Amino acid sequence: MTDPAKRHAAASADRAIALAQETFDIEAAAVLGLKSRVGPSFARAVDLILGLQGRVVVMGMGKSGHIGRKIAATLASTGTPAMFVHPAEASHGDLGMITAADLVLAISNSGESQEMSTILPVLKRLGAPMVAMTANGTSTMAQHADLWLDSAVDKEACPLNLAPTASTTAQLALGDALAVALLDARGFRAEDFARSHPGGALGRKLLTHVSDVMRSGDAVPRVPPDANFSALMREMSAKGLGATAVVDADNHVLGIFTDGDLRRLVEQGADLRGTTAQDVMHHAPSTIDHLALAVDAAELMERNRITSVLVVDADGRLCGALNSNDLMRAKVI
Repeated sequence: MTDPAKRHAAASADRAIALAQETFDIEAAAVLGLKSRVGPSFARAVDLILGLQGRVVVMGMGKSGHIGRKIAATLASTGTPAMFVHPAEASHGDLGMITAADLVLAISNSGESQEMSTILPVLKRLGAPMVAMTANGTSTMAQHADLWLDSAVDKEACPLNLAPTASTTAQLALGDALAVALLDARGFRAEDFARSHPGGALGRKLLTHVSDVMRSGDAVPRVPPDANFSALMREMSAKGLGATAVVDADNHVLGIFTDGDLRRLVEQGADLRGTTAQDVMHHAPSTIDHLALAVDAAELMERNRITSVLVVDADGRLCGALNSNDLMRAKVI
């Protein structure tokens, strides 16, 4: 006979999985339900925000407040200046952060949050336009607002239909929809996103230039075309790039000689004793402009299956060099 403890564990696991699946269904339905209710008010809210001289001030209590903080952060990182102000703190001085040039995005599922209701008349007198995101269009908050965004859901995912679950998911999705509509209207680009995320991977890829990570000055291996093979090898060994540039008297790049070139010559049994750099160099090597993005240098290396690239200025003169290790240290790749 099966152990009762094992039967209980199996039943508990089955119920947990079933509840998880039901939660996904309820919250997915809550988000999809917003689709048919997004209309002119949403478009007017976007226009209002685009015309602001100030910021979007997001407010909300409890779980709506947590969602509000995320919405404010998303707006700010996608080109719309925004901040979160706690309604309870607003009653004790933080209302001074809000000006008539701002827009208040007030979030509450019921629209009857006591802390929000307390400051609604003050916000109205201040003259800042207000957008209410709530499930109740007849609520105090919605009635005080200039625009109402309907965030209603049929039911919460909580089995007791009490804990904010589907309702906060809907609020979050509606806030994301605002942010996406706004960034599109502003012509917000990946480069703009990177500027507000300089510490992230995207920021490094879109803000780091070749000149920021390249080797320069005496660290760049270079020899004249008439350098003998011994001088060529000494320069390569001393600079540790695994390659050296061959340049003319004006520092224009004529060619490159790499560890791979050396290996191939040795395998062919070539007599290198009387050769010069010009004899063994690879003509017309890949180069990249010093103002290019470092990620472009990485793509160039990958495309040409090389590990080093020479860097040139606008006149085609050698000004630097870098290899894949340099890009890895800069966390570009």
